Amino acid sequence: MTQKKVLFIFTSCDKTLKGGQTGWYLPEAAHPYNVLSPHYDLTFASPKGSNPPVDEGSVKMFQDDAGFLSDPVVIEKLKNAKKLSEVKAADYDAIFYVGGHGPVIDLPVDADNAKLASEFYQAGKITAAVCHGPAALVQAVDASGKSIFAGKRFTGFSNVEEEQVKMVDAIPFSLEDKISGLGGKYEKAAEPWGVHVVVDGHLVTGQNPASAKSIAEKIAELLK
Repeated sequence: MTQKKVLFIFTSCDKTLKGGQTGWYLPEAAHPYNVLSPHYDLTFASPKGSNPPVDEGSVKMFQDDAGFLSDPVVIEKLKNAKKLSEVKAADYDAIFYVGGHGPVIDLPVDADNAKLASEFYQAGKITAAVCHGPAALVQAVDASGKSIFAGKRFTGFSNVEEEQVKMVDAIPFSLEDKISGLGGKYEKAAEPWGVHVVVDGHLVTGQNPASAKSIAEKIAELLK
């Protein structure tokens, strides 16, 4: 039996709107990778391809996950990350968007990404994102051209969490407000930073860094 394939999408953006360093958020790649890599064939991709930038703040804050960055297999996968323009939805069983503040800046306006996300969703394949990752799906549409969030339950980094990390002005939009404006029904954990994962059909979203392991477990369950 051939191994199922999961496409991990990273941001290529390394600066916030305020000029601060950013990128993809370490635990939101490390935890899902650790859950999925033993059972599935994982490919990394980003708008610009090779070596998508990690958020240096996340490396400092989550030192327990630093092993991910020194793992030879991961180093190779990051180095050989494909450009979004080079990947085809038909080659994979699921797509997963790693969060971080970078993904709110480049992925929502990337035409290749909008096309790719729409193709995954329209093919009925798992379309998953954690924390700020759902921002990458704001241009994704279903077969009728409607937002994939219209009438769907979802989660992602909350306004309260954004205020607490003082990053409201560093990104183009609030994830909670933007997707709610597309017709999505926002849900969150009882307390900020709590674990929360929402599955609505094949749309799978996780709220924050704490939800990264749980969303990966849910993806694994659905891939079975």
